[in-house]
Amino acid sequence: MNKLIRIAVTDDQVMFRECLVNNIKSFGNMEVMFEAGNGLELLNAMNECGSIKPDIVLMDLNMPEMNGMEATRKLKIAFPDVRVIVLSVHGEEKHVSRMIQQGVNGYIAKNSELSELKNAIETTYNNGFYFNEMVLKTLQSGKLLNKTNLRGFDAGSSLTQREKEILGLICEELTTAEIADKLSISLRTVDGHRNNLLVKTGAKNVAGLVVFAFKHKIIDTDI
Repeated sequence: MNKLIRIAVTDDQVMFRECLVNNIKSFGNMEVMFEAGNGLELLNAMNECGSIKPDIVLMDLNMPEMNGMEATRKLKIAFPDVRVIVLSVHGEEKHVSRMIQQGVNGYIAKNSELSELKNAIETTYNNGFYFNEMVLKTLQSGKLLNKTNLRGFDAGSSLTQREKEILGLICEELTTAEIADKLSISLRTVDGHRNNLLVKTGAKNVAGLVVFAFKHKIIDTDI
């Protein structure tokens, strides 16, 4: 990847945060714009960093003053284009479900391998989301799907065949360029279909489209 991915790291554990920053720097195609010790520091830094914002925020959940859930909620309102990946010691379904409902783009455990962290950042940057097996199992359980505020309509009749096809390819983590190439259509056409999907489903982002696809069984949910 040629383009440098700009990252903000938010975690109250100083030693973990410093190790994380150093590891990100070693990836080569990423830079850490700033660090924050809690959600309040993150939001202040976002407001002060000018027109160039981080592409991705790595977010801890348990932090003083403002935790990761509240910070994510406010971040998504103020800076909807910034993508959030949760790094947490909590892998329980309830934590994963709550953060997906807040519109996060990815969720991985703090004890994950560095290779998964790198893959999560790059995949989220390119495709808009990163859902590993832990998150997919949460989606498959059905508990999140029953609570997620997605518009209730007959997906079979409300989405066109082409929209379903593109939604399936999005769930397979294909980029816009890869979808365009596979379907022999233009990038603008893919973008148009994706925007229509967001409007029709009421999803907040591409990650929300994946949740919608699970809810309405538009994709194969076997893991």
